[in-house]
Amino acid sequence: QVQLVESGGGLVQAGGSLRLSCAASGRTFSPYTMAWFRQAPGKEREFVGAINSSGTMTYYADSVKGRFTISRDNAKNTVYLQMNSLLPEDTAVYYCAAGRLGVLTTTPPSYNYWGQGTQVTVSS
Repeated sequence: QVQLVESGGGLVQAGGSLRLSCAASGRTFSPYTMAWFRQAPGKEREFVGAINSSGTMTYYADSVKGRFTISRDNAKNTVYLQMNSLLPEDTAVYYCAAGRLGVLTTTPPSYNYWGQGTQVTVSS
């Protein structure tokens, strides 16, 4: 089992920045592909971005490309989501997820472990 705990959410004005963290515990963190998803009220869970186990490859949804950056620190068992130039449409609950994957995949069922989520609200 891998336990994931997100933090860093909050209320920010449009154009601002936030950094989310996802701390992992339980099994060894480093072999896992990590991803961020988000879910706005009344909408399906949406892929945001993913990073491979070594941190050398990332993949982003078009909606966040160039604004969001995923990174990880395997020594600290933590993955980060740096969010810049935030827009009101970025408002959602953000979830981190982990999976033993050989590729960066965008589909939620591919990931075995999920955090409880952290709320991000961007005001206009």
